[in-house]
Amino acid sequence: MFELSVKDIVRITSGKLLCGDENVLVKGICANSKEIKEGNLFVPIIGEKVDAHIYIESALEIGAATLTSRHFDVVIADKPYIQVHDTIKAMQDIGAYIRTMYKKPVVAVTGSVGKTTTREMIASALAGNLNVYQTKKNYNSQVGVPITLSELDENADVAVLELGISNDGQMQILSNMVKPDICVVTVIGVAHIEFLKTQENIRREKLDITSHMNKDGILLLNGDDELLAQMKGKTGVKTMFYGTSDWCDFRAENIRMEENMLVYDYVHGEKREKVALNVLGKHNVINSLTGMAISDCMKLDLGNAAKGFSSFAGLRQQIININDKYTIIDDTYNASPDSMKASIDVLAEMETTGKKIAILGDMFELGENSERYHYEVGTYLAGKNVDELVVVGELSQQIVKGVKDAESSIKCNILKDNGEVTLFLMSVMAEGDVVLIKGSNGMNMGQIVSNIVGKKEEIL
Repeated sequence: MFELSVKDIVRITSGKLLCGDENVLVKGICANSKEIKEGNLFVPIIGEKVDAHIYIESALEIGAATLTSRHFDVVIADKPYIQVHDTIKAMQDIGAYIRTMYKKPVVAVTGSVGKTTTREMIASALAGNLNVYQTKKNYNSQVGVPITLSELDENADVAVLELGISNDGQMQILSNMVKPDICVVTVIGVAHIEFLKTQENIRREKLDITSHMNKDGILLLNGDDELLAQMKGKTGVKTMFYGTSDWCDFRAENIRMEENMLVYDYVHGEKREKVALNVLGKHNVINSLTGMAISDCMKLDLGNAAKGFSSFAGLRQQIININDKYTIIDDTYNASPDSMKASIDVLAEMETTGKKIAILGDMFELGENSERYHYEVGTYLAGKNVDELVVVGELSQQIVKGVKDAESSIKCNILKDNGEVTLFLMSVMAEGDVVLIKGSNGMNMGQIVSNIVGKKEEIL
């Protein structure tokens, strides 16, 4: 982790030191007073409901210094207060400065779907050859990225960072901070279409990841995504494609199952390498392909890169076996139409002696066509090898409508809340059953997993 003095921070942010010693050293940025560590700089953010300036005193009981945009007079305190115009902009300036101190390659990942899994898979592949630093938790936003940069391991051989946006202009800011050497765009879906209005706008915004890319950098695009495939020859930067199509530069061929593992052949020119994954779903083949492609671009040993996936389990889609009787696919972190369909594919492809049950909740931030997107998930589900559907939430009732309009034999249930879903599952699950649980974060469907598996908070 890079170390800065308070004097450095004042200079970087064009701030003013209101009190305290300018020689105090700071390591890391923290925007949550409950998580602050010794040596951290506290950044109070003014939110819609809470102005975190009220937590400065408690944060400084542990932290080394604080930014402030609310104190305009002399402050009497033992620790440094640094006055800035905008605390978020100031922390972004600090993040960008730290990036200039890091002289190793930086990989940046974005997309509507699969950002986190792709970032984790890239890190796994690169870790077969290198010491890797990657985004922690879900710190991929306007606030999260500078925190991630502030914790950069200066000894890491490569950094793999995740960039997430929800509105116009945000990717420019993130790219300026990160200044990537290799950029990856996974999929152009409809997540955040409520704010960006069209998929073309989403694509434009995502491709702004290259706006501050190294001039000799490489943009990797998913050739299996129609909207990204259309950008061949149109990006203005060195661009290469990955996917299953014959024309892609980096390809996955001969996708198959071997000894309960998902296996494919990585192909680039005359190079071929067998890759085996512990996770299911064709989308994960595509996600892992980026790790192989980047390892190839960096001229690393591809055999070691492939071995890097051996311990990969992912943080998103968790396969939980309960008492060797039934299986839960916990995919409750978030949901969009594309990720919902990918998870349905995983459920449909699983081998089981029992029923396949999909528990699906509302998907948020889909704008005025939200009901249509839910309906389309239903029509997609109707053609899959699934026995029963349970939905919770008002919008997800359109999923049921899509299934029924397709005259599917899938049994449909509409339940009122997560508690009712839990009781339903406890009464119907039998040996050999596989249950997919998925919905947007705001649906709190992890509560269902909590009650079934006993690993998370209980429903009140």
